[in-house]
Order: sequence, then structure tokens, then C-alpha cells
Amino acid sequence: MEAITSSRMAAIDENCECLGVKKLQLMENAGTAVASAVKKKMSSGKVIIFAGRGNNGGDAFVAARHLENYDATVILVGRKEDIRTQEARHNWIALEKTGLPLIRVTESTTLPGSLIKNADIIIDGIFGTGVKGKIHEPESTAIDIINGSNAFVISVDVPSGFDPDGNSFEKAVRADLTLTFHKMKVGLLTKDAAKYAGEIQVIDIGIPREAEFFVGPGDIKPFSVRRSSSHKGEAGKVLIIGGGAFSGAPALAALGALRGGADIATVAAPKNVSAIIASFSPNLIVRPLSGDSLVEEDIPVISGLIKKHDVVVMGMGLGTTDGTLAAVRKIIPLCSKAVIDADALIPGMFPSGNKDVIVTPHAGEMRRLSGTDVPADGKEKVDFVKNFALSNGVTVLLKGVIDIISDGAEARANRTGNAGMTVGGTGDVLAGLTGALFARHNAFEAACAAAFINGAAGDMAFAEFGYGLLATDVIDNIPKVMYERDNC
Repeated sequence: MEAITSSRMAAIDENCECLGVKKLQLMENAGTAVASAVKKKMSSGKVIIFAGRGNNGGDAFVAARHLENYDATVILVGRKEDIRTQEARHNWIALEKTGLPLIRVTESTTLPGSLIKNADIIIDGIFGTGVKGKIHEPESTAIDIINGSNAFVISVDVPSGFDPDGNSFEKAVRADLTLTFHKMKVGLLTKDAAKYAGEIQVIDIGIPREAEFFVGPGDIKPFSVRRSSSHKGEAGKVLIIGGGAFSGAPALAALGALRGGADIATVAAPKNVSAIIASFSPNLIVRPLSGDSLVEEDIPVISGLIKKHDVVVMGMGLGTTDGTLAAVRKIIPLCSKAVIDADALIPGMFPSGNKDVIVTPHAGEMRRLSGTDVPADGKEKVDFVKNFALSNGVTVLLKGVIDIISDGAEARANRTGNAGMTVGGTGDVLAGLTGALFARHNAFEAACAAAFINGAAGDMAFAEFGYGLLATDVIDNIPKVMYERDNC
């Protein structure tokens, strides 16, 4: 059975907003499903709803509203002022306007354990898939009270306290029935899950397929956070190998990497263009190579630089002389993580099973790599990219009107971007940005997020400059996409 992680589920929820499917609507569907499960179990009786202060509690609030004709009581575990999301607050306010008994508890000593005596069903909506770490009071005692009851326990999404990703946890509700939403969660497939989750039902709550297939704002959130205690270099050191035939391309890639959050961007470039590249920005570190193009004699220097960086981004503006291509062939195997673009996209270069290589071709370069024409669109194009990624052991970001991204196991698409981005340099920016994200995350997630961010930054640039946008305008808008604005 296909299963997803809690972080992937959070991204899908966020992406739904961009498709016009509101979180409030999904919460209504989830809570209605919980209430339906109660109604299937019994036509009347005593129902106790334990609700937390997050969206899991919001689902429980909705369920309670649909159970108004039962002997139902809602226990809010925490203060109503601390309800964390707009959607959950909305449904709490709706509950306050009903005749249902509502009890708010802020300490373990105030939890009405006696209230659950003779309860027929308990709805567990304390924690959802976002719970991590130690469980505090009054939630800890609430879990104990639920587990000490004789009622039939229905958990919302996952049993409260249970780790949805299969990691260890302190304590959890032992449910008789778990209603998990949209897809099975990874943790619910572990061998110990049954004693906590009981029977598991996967419930469709109306999430459209497009929220999973198309990259959206939810997919870039993990790339927009950083620990306050982070130190220099921790957010990524990117080595750009490019230039010789051209000077602007590697500079744009390096600036894209810096705007994408990399701490350090070093450009290793042939001597004839190194000073020009350095003149683009004082933020760039430039390491001159030996001559007018990349050659095998440069490999000892480059090998030392590779060891000092997290990711190598290679190909922009290199040219395609025999000596340069021979050097590229020897450099790629030295890289633990690499983004390969433009002139470095050489057929037959990618070792099977090496999933730490991302290739970023356009259709023409993909034809050169694969030896065959790329299907125009649709499922055939997706399957083509997926099969190439699988057989070559790489992650592919195929650039186009709609970008296709695959690591051979999964395929996704991105539809940000516009026709103004045919201007030279936007692909170089994408390569550098991909490298910055790849420094901190896995190849597939980095490639997906980079495609979205680059395209959305281009859309912002287009809104200001139209078809006169420049690659540098895309660079300037990268932080706005990642940190400042709504991207729907």
C-alpha cells in the first residue's frame, strides 16, 4: 500500500489552497467522516470527544457538531485562546453556538476522568501527524484517561502521540479504529502499529490528485527555515564549475545559489573569464583555472575544491571542446552530489544507482542524452522522464512549459514560469538554485522545489517587466518566493 510521510501530507494540504480547495473544506470533510464512523457504530449513546488545539482538534470539533443529537461532550485539551489555526478556531466558534457541553482543561488535575465513565465511544482528536517529542500536560494525562477507559476509541488520522513516520514515541492512544486521511501514513505500516491504531481505514477527504502531482507552495516550506543557531557554511557550500566559452552563465548560477540560501558559492572557471565573473558581485568566490577552457590538467585543483563543498553544479558556459568534455567525464565521478546542466550533459555519463546526480536538460539536451525524441506532452512524456531517471540512476528535471521531475520512483510536474523566461540565463539560475537546495535536502525534493521557485520568481519578474525580464530579475525574486509572499 502506498504511504506518505507527515511532511509530505502537510505539503499536499498546503498545495490544495492553490487549487481552490480550502483547508476549512478539507477539515469539514474529515470531521464529517469521523462522525459517520460513530453513526455506523451506534445510532445513539454517549460520545466523548477529546480535542487538541491544532487541526486534528478542528476535525474533532466538526465531528462533534455532526453528533449534536447524541449524548456528546467535547473536552478541549488546552485553552481556547491557544487554538493554533484559523480553521480550527472557526470550528470551535461554531461549536460554541451549539448546545453541546464544552469543557476546557488546562491542567492534568482538571481533566474530568469521571466523565468518561459509561462512555460508549471516545473520539481521540488530541494530536495529529505533526506531533513530535515529549508529550506534556494536560495531553499526557488525557491519553492515559482514554487508554484506561472501556469505550470504543476512534482516533482521528493517527492515534494521539503515535509517530506517523515510524519513529519512536513516548506514549500513544490505543485506538480500536483509526481513520487516516487521504493516504496511509508510513508509521501505520510498521509492525507495532496495530496495537495502537487498531483497525485502520483510509478516508478520502476530497484532496485532488493535482495537489500531489503538481509542485506547490507546500513543497518549498522545508527549504525556507533555518535553525537560529546555524553557523557559516551549514546552509550549503556550492561549487560552480563553468565558463570558458561564456562568462555570464556560471555567474548567474552562483548568484542563483546564493539567493536560494547557500552560504557559499565558489566558481571554478577558466582563467580567461575568471576576472569577469568575479566582477559580477563581491559575494562570489572565484577560483581561476589554468587556461581558456576546462581541461584535464585542472582536475587536481577541482578535486580539492569538491571536497570542500557540499554540491557541485557543472556545465554552464563550459563549451564543448574535446578537452573540456574529457575533463567533465572525469569530474562527475568525483562528486558525491552534483547538478549537471548545459554543456556537461554528455550521453552515457551517469552511473546506474547514483541517485545523487540531478540533470537539468531542456528538450533538446534531453534528446542528446537519451538518443530519442522527447514525447510532446501527457502521460507519455512523464513516463519517458521517469524511465530515463530509473535506468540511469539520476534525478531528472526536464525544463519546459511544464517541467517534469522524476527520480525513477516518483514523477511530478511544475507549471510555474512563463514565455518571458526564454531569455538567456534563466536555466543557469535554475541550476544554481537547485544546487543550493540540494545541499540541504534530497535530490528529488530539491529538484521539485527549485523548479517551482525559479518559475514563480520568473512570474514575479514578468509581472513587472513583461517580455523584457532578465535572468537577474529572476534571481532578485527568489527570496520573495521563498520567504515573503503567497505563491498561489
